[in-house]
Amino acid sequence: MSSANPSHAHQHGLGALTLAALGVVYGDIGTSPLYTAKEVFAPHTGIALDAANIIGAVSAILWSLMLVVTLKYVVLILRADNRGEGGGLALTALAARAVQSRPQLRRAVLLLGLFGATLFYGDSIITPAISVISAVEGIEIITPALQPYVVPLSVLVLLGLFAMQRFGTHSVGRFFGPVMVLWFAVLGALGVMHIAQQPAILQALNPLHAIQFLMARGPHVLAAVGAIVLALTGAEALYADMGHFGRRPIQIAWSVLVLPGLALNYMGQGALLMQDPSALENPFYRMFPDELMVGAVVLSTLATIIASQAVISGAYSMTRQAILLGFLPRMEIRFTSEKESGQIFMPAVNRALLVGVVLAVLAFKSSSALAGAYGIAVTLTMAITTALTFFVIHLGWRLSLPLSILATGFFLVFDLFLFAGCAIKFWDGGWFPVAMGLALFVFMTTWARGREILVQTIRSDGLALQAFIDMLQGQPPHLIARTAVYPVADPGTVPQAMLHNLKHNQVLHEKNVILTVVFAEVPFVPEAERLQIEPLGERFWRVTVHYGFMDTTDVPRALQGCARHGLVIPEFETSYFLSRETVVSTPGTGMAQWREKLFAAMSRNAGGVVEFFHLPDNAVVELGTRVQI
Repeated sequence: MSSANPSHAHQHGLGALTLAALGVVYGDIGTSPLYTAKEVFAPHTGIALDAANIIGAVSAILWSLMLVVTLKYVVLILRADNRGEGGGLALTALAARAVQSRPQLRRAVLLLGLFGATLFYGDSIITPAISVISAVEGIEIITPALQPYVVPLSVLVLLGLFAMQRFGTHSVGRFFGPVMVLWFAVLGALGVMHIAQQPAILQALNPLHAIQFLMARGPHVLAAVGAIVLALTGAEALYADMGHFGRRPIQIAWSVLVLPGLALNYMGQGALLMQDPSALENPFYRMFPDELMVGAVVLSTLATIIASQAVISGAYSMTRQAILLGFLPRMEIRFTSEKESGQIFMPAVNRALLVGVVLAVLAFKSSSALAGAYGIAVTLTMAITTALTFFVIHLGWRLSLPLSILATGFFLVFDLFLFAGCAIKFWDGGWFPVAMGLALFVFMTTWARGREILVQTIRSDGLALQAFIDMLQGQPPHLIARTAVYPVADPGTVPQAMLHNLKHNQVLHEKNVILTVVFAEVPFVPEAERLQIEPLGERFWRVTVHYGFMDTTDVPRALQGCARHGLVIPEFETSYFLSRETVVSTPGTGMAQWREKLFAAMSRNAGGVVEFFHLPDNAVVELGTRVQI
């Protein structure tokens, strides 16, 4: 069970963490050169392929990287950590705590952050699809006769990638960093080679060329921005993966290798296009000498697999956090490493992502077509991240209102500008990740609201626990010398499982533990704060176990800590009595009828309590009850 931030728990050196961060954090943004430049000058943007536009476009890409990634994420947002953790839900929890004295605002912040989190799943489908297919498209450069095999080969690579997930990333993860070091080194070397042949491209370092380029677009500026934003996809990973590697390794990797490699490669592609406009068919691969083309395709495919792996692992982590924060029903979680609690595999999420990614490849068939779907979810997530950061720094850090607005306002305007550029591609595929995000948002909010109504119903229909205990002590039933643990959602009412046990078995255990598991809006709960124990009378105790949304939920292990508080729960003399609620939708109460039916269906298909809380199979008694909502 994890009780501390992994980045602090493991004694890795700064160099090792920086190397690992290269493999996980920068895979997505690192593979953007495969398709970005080609899309900037695609026919739909209307940008003429001349020297001024090439310099201006490259300048816009470079300074977008500087403003969005360097200033916004590396300098500002990486400081907004939730006890060392980052990412959409971690930031949402941090912002919600900052506004907890304002219930309405807190609810709005939670909903906003939740919607931002759901958009990540759209990215988790589009990223593997566009990354892998753009890499495999390199075989067209080797020989055009291979073009019909691009889609089938991409699907095969993706099938292999998702099939690997069940084994975990522990064994292959150590190779990710060195491969990405080679990747960024190759990006930079290719760039230098072509810059040397066309040094005029160095003018792109002047931001005035970016401004002039965008202003010259007039009403078509959004089309240009929608293509340029492809260079920024993956920026959210810097923040999302902070808990795994720490702030410094991510900052060092960006400054020392990633930014220089990307900048040199984009300028190199610009130099190549200035020298040879026909290279626009695939400027990235045309940078390579012909004799290295096969190696280029292999290296690019490896890099895109790594980029895809990072976003797939992120989807597992995001889902786990959503479950523990009460936004999704329980699902099977398999831990793939004995040392790293964060390395998990979720079969249901893996299957859903695989289906989505393969359908995206088969539907769009090329990286250019997928580019239309890419970016809208990413930029909207960026804007939501900036908005949430405002609440953190103003109300959480107590910065003055003018300073908070100054720190986040510029980035929010820039994010919305980028989003507008992507929004014009809505009907060209941009609807796909948005529709997926909205569907997941409905699912998550329905589950959260349904659980709230369910607990309220149980509380209103249930018997007061303390009065019931007092009655039992006056008229005690037959006692048996074992410990009974009753997990409940509402610790103030009598567990339904206890009522059934008393009714049918007519016995009371020597020790009865009313157990409630509470998930805090922090990633990790210290071991010293794990347990709360309250005696309720002879033979009865109320135990509350606290977890963070990144902790491993091992309840039997947590209960062993009760011995330090005078309550001994023998591991092999304890039975767990579970109450499985069968939700029955009732018209005119709670939520809309369709949402109640959706919640009932989600409840029926939720994963078991036994597996989720690591309860011993041979010590569990499950009793059913019907609850109308």
